[in-house]
Amino acid sequence: MIRTKAYDELIDFLTSSPSPEQIVTFSPSPITQARVKYLLLRKRAGSMTASERAELDEFNRIEYLMRRLINEARRKISTV
Repeated sequence: MIRTKAYDELIDFLTSSPSPEQIVTFSPSPITQARVKYLLLRKRAGSMTASERAELDEFNRIEYLMRRLINEARRKISTV
């Protein structure tokens, strides 16, 4: 696992004990969003380094985790 700013943001967010509503509305910082866009551009151009590819893979894992958390939060909200 590569430690990225995105992981730090996620850990900070999750350790703040967010409500289901806050989980549903969570979004990465503009800096993290810009980094992902940059990596995607590098991937499309076919000019990614191995470390950039690994970083993008980590972003994809974070996104998968957040989608699962958001789906669970939505389920909890709808049962209230």
